[in-house]
Amino acid sequence: MAGDQIKGAFAYRDGLLHVEDVPVPALAEDVGTPFYCYATAAIEDAYRTFAAALSDLPATICYALKANDNLAVVRTLARLGAGADVVSEGELRVALAAGVPAARIVFAGVGKTAAEMAAG
Repeated sequence: MAGDQIKGAFAYRDGLLHVEDVPVPALAEDVGTPFYCYATAAIEDAYRTFAAALSDLPATICYALKANDNLAVVRTLARLGAGADVVSEGELRVALAAGVPAARIVFAGVGKTAAEMAAG
């Protein structure tokens, strides 16, 4: 399960919390605090598990940027083949910058401005 994959990405070793193989205190020293820390391997494993479950269906998996529009997260999912579900021009720009092909972007939602409709 995806929850187990995420839990497995974070573990204590020698009294220090690690994400994958990196000690979290070293990250904090490098980037300062507070910060967000994502386990790329866990994201990849969860995506692959989900994609495998849908492999017999004519489905397109689109990640909703409203959940998290972090460029590195979106780029990771795009590299794996995910599309993007966006609701604003800003999210559209992030999806395109992350390498999501325009043909795999769903631009949904209400209240679009004229500029957003032209961008989509």
